[in-house]
Amino acid sequence: MSYEVLARKYRPTNFNEVVGQDHIIQALSNSILQDRMHQAFIFSGTRGVGKTTLGRILAKCLNCLSSDSPISTPCNTCSNCEEIKLGRSLDFYEQDAASQRGIDAMKDLLQTVPQSPSNGRFKVYLLDEAHMLTTESFNALLKNLEEPPKHVVFILATTNPEKLPKTVQSRCLQLNLKTVGGTVLINHLKMILESENINFDNESIELIANAASGSVRDALTLLDQAIAHGSGLLEAESVKKLLGTIDNSHLISMLHSIIDGKGQSAFDDLAQIEELSPEYESILKSIISILHKISLEKVLHNSNDENIKSLSVKVDEEFCQLLYEISVNAYSKFNTHPNPKEALEICILRMLAFNPLHKLDEQAKNQSTEKKNLKVKEIKTTPKEKSFIKIESQSKSGITNTKKETIKNKGVAESTPIAIKNNDQWIQIFNSLELSPFARNYFGYSEFESFDDLSLVLISSNEDNKIPENVYKEFKSACEDYLKKTISIEIKNGNASESPILQKEKQETDRQLRAENEVLSDPSIQKFLDKHDGNIKDGSIKPIN
Repeated sequence: MSYEVLARKYRPTNFNEVVGQDHIIQALSNSILQDRMHQAFIFSGTRGVGKTTLGRILAKCLNCLSSDSPISTPCNTCSNCEEIKLGRSLDFYEQDAASQRGIDAMKDLLQTVPQSPSNGRFKVYLLDEAHMLTTESFNALLKNLEEPPKHVVFILATTNPEKLPKTVQSRCLQLNLKTVGGTVLINHLKMILESENINFDNESIELIANAASGSVRDALTLLDQAIAHGSGLLEAESVKKLLGTIDNSHLISMLHSIIDGKGQSAFDDLAQIEELSPEYESILKSIISILHKISLEKVLHNSNDENIKSLSVKVDEEFCQLLYEISVNAYSKFNTHPNPKEALEICILRMLAFNPLHKLDEQAKNQSTEKKNLKVKEIKTTPKEKSFIKIESQSKSGITNTKKETIKNKGVAESTPIAIKNNDQWIQIFNSLELSPFARNYFGYSEFESFDDLSLVLISSNEDNKIPENVYKEFKSACEDYLKKTISIEIKNGNASESPILQKEKQETDRQLRAENEVLSDPSIQKFLDKHDGNIKDGSIKPIN
């Protein structure tokens, strides 16, 4: 096969061809021209933005034979430039730290450091995915980073710079590569398509650029796929099918239904979307984008889209922000959900549940029990007139001011009341309460202080100083149902270090650490990894019990 993929064919060969990293190029060029070259760099940034490419270009700049000294624009024709390009240079060492992360591989590499360059001025060492190196490898590297020979330059490329030891970071000049903006990436893709004599429309390019999320390599890979999918042409409809995206009109209709509190209509819209076999993650991402545009329109009035304007008029600012937070929270946990469709449906249900104008369908009311569903009160005031229960902060005197609310519940049985004696008992009770995710999150950071049969006193470390009234009532009702008595709930601000959520997180962390230790300490696994020069991918070890 003679075809060369676009990501390789259009890989930059000098600084001028690098896309969207002007700040990095300027820093490196000035360092070369002023003869102030640092001897250790960290190139950090997300995938596909040019970390490895910049490392190779820098190596050519330092060793190009077209000049008697390092230059900012390599010739790409001399023997040194060609050898670096082909990976055959004796003065340029590129090592994948993800696959060669052990101490033996590092020792072999560092043995060449004292040796003088063979054909160039500098020996350049590029460690890709440097954060994957073992602790022993970092320790071996550290001395060379601290006192390197004058003819040596180290480049550590990483997507996770925070995982590099502080001792390593302090000895390197860190350059953070940015994700490439939409306009810059779109223009770059258009230039490539024009060079390849491929017909395209602007919408298809925008779709690919948005899907790439600022990664040039991902954009070129998607471009290759789209060209193949469209039989040599680039059309919006074909790209949408490839990416699993849908027309925004369906999402606009669904958001109208959500804002109007029409649950059945919202799920009817979702059913129409599902017929198009979309990527559910892409749907949620598009919803977030639309809500972001609505938020901007409400403040800046800068949208030319009539659909965005109509939604902006209909939804109040606070509810729009709540919808956005619900969507973003769902997106952050999307990959951990076993069923993407269910994850999207739950997100929509949460949007409906917290709509102050939401009226549950009569059919849904008949099928649900009063205990499991939060009653939503129809608000007849303006959208901004919402009631909250405040948690007052601690005063300077050290006395905590609290606000109590006692609501009599005549329907709560007074027989066989239950007492709460300590925090361990409170955690057991809390975990057994039937609460919505939002109520559980609000009160899950609360620690038991006291209970005197009439008043439950909790210490909360929740940063939010406001609790929506409906959430508070849901929690109070659930506590009264469990305790079988009418109570008041008093909430104090403070440090709740033994709250139910924090205890659960600690237990999960301990389980994860035990699982990782069991796997990493297994002699047979270590033997297998050493034999095949392999490594265990971060996050791949999961506890099973």
